[in-house]
Amino acid sequence: MPTITIATPARTPSHRRAVALRLTRWLADHEGIDPAHVIVRFPPTPEQTVFSGGMPMDTLPAGNGSLQHASVTCCVGPERDEGFRSGLAAEIADALGATKDTPFLYIEFRPTPRDHVYLWRRGELQRADLATSTSEYDQETR
Repeated sequence: MPTITIATPARTPSHRRAVALRLTRWLADHEGIDPAHVIVRFPPTPEQTVFSGGMPMDTLPAGNGSLQHASVTCCVGPERDEGFRSGLAAEIADALGATKDTPFLYIEFRPTPRDHVYLWRRGELQRADLATSTSEYDQETR
């Protein structure tokens, strides 16, 4: 269950959705990941809440690009190789609109074994590596 958290200044709901759909499709097309298992989050990132060396990122000149700054964390399975990580990083950068003028884009991968993930299903927590599916929806989205 890849989880991508993108902390960046305010983006429109339609832009966030477009980014989430694009990343979900990339994962499904390139890695055979079930789209229903992809989580993309955009936590609120108000102005003056991200600093580098004591300097607020909002004050960095953005040039002509639309992306001022972003910090991205990707939780993926430990079996994912460098090719997967570099391909996904490039897709994230492009989806966010990074250009040569973008002052700051940080993408971190955190290998996360399935036995370290818990899911709430049918009223109880189940470890992702042990979770079984019996509902019609779960069967269709496998």
